[in-house]
Amino acid sequence: MVRSPYFTTLTTLLSYRILFLFGHLRDLFEKLLDWSKLNNLQGYAPICFGYEDFYTRRLHLRIQDCFERPIASAPDAWFDVVERYSNDNNKTLCRTEKTTKCLNLGSYNYLGFAAADEYCSTPRVIRSLKQYSVSTCSARVDGGTTKLHVELEDLIARFVGKPAAILFGMGYATNSAIIPALIGKGGLIISDSLNHNSIVNGARGSGATIRVFQHNNASHLEEVLREQIAYGQPHMYRPWNKIIVIIEGIYSMEGEFCKLPEIIAVCKKYKAYTYLDEAHSIGAVGRTGRGVCEQLGVDTADVDIMMGTLTKSFGSCGGYIAASKEIIQYLKQTCPAHLYATSMSPPAVQQAISSMKVILGEDGTNRGAKKLTQIRENSNFFRSELQKMGFEVLGDKDSPIMPIMLYNIAKIPAFSRECLSQNLAIVTIAFPYTPLLLARARICISAAHTREDLIKALEVISKVGDLVGIKYFPVEHLTLDKVKTSTK
Repeated sequence: MVRSPYFTTLTTLLSYRILFLFGHLRDLFEKLLDWSKLNNLQGYAPICFGYEDFYTRRLHLRIQDCFERPIASAPDAWFDVVERYSNDNNKTLCRTEKTTKCLNLGSYNYLGFAAADEYCSTPRVIRSLKQYSVSTCSARVDGGTTKLHVELEDLIARFVGKPAAILFGMGYATNSAIIPALIGKGGLIISDSLNHNSIVNGARGSGATIRVFQHNNASHLEEVLREQIAYGQPHMYRPWNKIIVIIEGIYSMEGEFCKLPEIIAVCKKYKAYTYLDEAHSIGAVGRTGRGVCEQLGVDTADVDIMMGTLTKSFGSCGGYIAASKEIIQYLKQTCPAHLYATSMSPPAVQQAISSMKVILGEDGTNRGAKKLTQIRENSNFFRSELQKMGFEVLGDKDSPIMPIMLYNIAKIPAFSRECLSQNLAIVTIAFPYTPLLLARARICISAAHTREDLIKALEVISKVGDLVGIKYFPVEHLTLDKVKTSTK
């Protein structure tokens, strides 16, 4: 777990207290000056209220220009960011016709397939668009299954090393809809404390009992399992119908790999099922891109449910579940996301098929292997240089996700706006997506980035880091000239 330095924690808490104080004072004066606002709901209850409403109005809206920036091109290594302005202190943002070309360090385009590709998006996707149109306009069980859907499911199963797979039109809905189909009342879900919101919502919607174990802590997982097995279901003390342990391959806000071998050993010991979310790891890590199981030397047969998305490394949309043939057949008969939701767009299916074949080398070239080598080298180089500059960088070696800790809320807009002014697009993240004191900037590296792109980004981040004051671990000074020389 990340723990902010004591002085940084104190100054961050002080900043929040000042912001909350002035925010409440502004609310008080507005009520005194305009009593009509108190009765403008005409008897309806407010949709948002309490601290949720206050945080949105007084904190988030002040810096909303740092979030949801629209783009006007493909999310390649460089893309066009639409310029915006506000005439009412950021309450509303207006778009302009102007765009700024920025270096993209925010997209999940890990292997560079999101832009035009000589094998994927240009010839094959356009051909599928002409043959199948944009949408099937139907659920999978009605008229929404094409030959492409069946081909991709077979290809995914072969790629991840499972007997069968099933496709869904949205990655978020894959978790939120699948988990309630797998487990219900009388079951137990044990979830990592830093699991994605889609997992949290899916677990809550299942009706199962939920317990949380400390992030990436196999010892605490075993403690929770032993206690829950000993006591059984609440109030009835009956044995659990089933127990599922849910973890992620790479945690998207930390850039860390899960401790999969240790967690699987615990699950095997207590006969608990393992559910692995590989949204960010599949295609991006491992010698041949087969995800965290390959990266950590784990047999996929030891993982019961393998979930992944096609929105990141494969440059498409949607998600999948790979498991035994019996589980996949059961999901096809019971999961609402398969029975009722519109199926995945055929051109998006073709994009996933083509990109996966490139990774497998079935396009007749070694471009897939080169991309995997490139993203690994890019990620390790960039993380190493950031650490040498004195930034606090989270994440593991080979991970393409690297958060830079900002901590103080005032440093979020300062860092984001200054980077944008120097043509560098970076995503900043704060509460409620992270704990209150752990705001950060999250960098996502792509195989599409050249070494020159990365050096330019390092130059900008170093300058802005000095300006904003986020180099929390000063080290021996490394000039950018030395960085350039070392990469030649």
